[in-house]
Amino acid sequence: MRNETKLHELSWTAAVAVADIEEGGVHVAIEPDESERSEIARIAGLRDLPKLSADFELTPLGQDEVRVVGEVNAVVGQACVVTLDRVENTISEPVNLVFAPPSAIAKLPSQETDDELAEDLPEPTINGRIDLAKLAVEFLILGIDSYPRKPGAVFEPVHTPPGPEDHPFAGLEVLKQSKTASKRKKTPRQRS
Repeated sequence: MRNETKLHELSWTAAVAVADIEEGGVHVAIEPDESERSEIARIAGLRDLPKLSADFELTPLGQDEVRVVGEVNAVVGQACVVTLDRVENTISEPVNLVFAPPSAIAKLPSQETDDELAEDLPEPTINGRIDLAKLAVEFLILGIDSYPRKPGAVFEPVHTPPGPEDHPFAGLEVLKQSKTASKRKKTPRQRS
């Protein structure tokens, strides 16, 4: 799940220490300010990010494991793939993950043995913490439409009737004609 490609550049943080989570769990709501949203938009490849918020419920599962359930909501500004005009899309991504210390994850069966098991492996905590800001940005990136279109925008390829130069052997025909012309210049004229 972890998409660490550019997330290490992110200055927005909302780290929660696993040891500080009460037995009954804790609710955490986060929302970056305008400058943080600009930074996230740059990292995510967006034109702009007018809104981003996330709500999480963190519930301890024992042995330093924590279940994080919640939702990431955003409004993103993108470029239409047809017109390049600005398009605004709404994102709502559900979150349901378990986090555990890397040492506990290492003791679990290998990811290579069973693909289904690999998908259910916990995410690693970092130094006993879960950074909910980075988690929110990961799920934001997952929810971004890769090919946003302005309503009604339709790609219409330009069709031009094929000319003689579009024939697959047009280049050979040009070479043939130039060879014929150069032969005519070299042959001596016959006298009648």
